[in-house]
Amino acid sequence: MDVDLIFKALANPTRRQILEWLKAPEQFLSIDECGDFKRGVCAGHIERLGNVSQSTMSNHLSVLQQAGLIRAEKYGQWSYFSRNEALIQQYVEYLKHSL
Repeated sequence: MDVDLIFKALANPTRRQILEWLKAPEQFLSIDECGDFKRGVCAGHIERLGNVSQSTMSNHLSVLQQAGLIRAEKYGQWSYFSRNEALIQQYVEYLKHSL
């Protein structure tokens, strides 16, 4: 766990919002449109929620991925993102004990 990368990733409000969307995608996206979310959330849907350009959202997702907070899986031409709950919990425990 690279705490500095996580702090950097969480410093941006859009990236914190992405983590919230991925935590409970059914609150923000239609199951009819996105399926059951077992694969995660498609990058295009995250981009639409963020109302930003593809390149901007790609950068945000990359920063979160490099910090280890999210995972990406490719299915054909699509990338699906999900939270890395184990690392997030590890980070929360770190904060409880260190700050």
